[in-house]
Amino acid sequence: MNAPTFALRLPLHELRFVSLFNGGRGLAFPCDAAGHVDLDGLSERARQNYFYARTFIGREFFLPSIRPLAQ
Repeated sequence: MNAPTFALRLPLHELRFVSLFNGGRGLAFPCDAAGHVDLDGLSERARQNYFYARTFIGREFFLPSIRPLAQ
């Protein structure tokens, strides 16, 4: 019997949206090195927060940055 061909891949980066008004606040989401977020892998609340952050870039959040996660 063959093992499944897929492998569990943990995100090594995060897409971070920093608040325009409070530098210590923001939202972050797991992503790949190119900044692609797996929307199907997010909870419903995280998915809503992600769309909120994207919608309010320039009004409430800076452009997002991709940061490596600590290993």
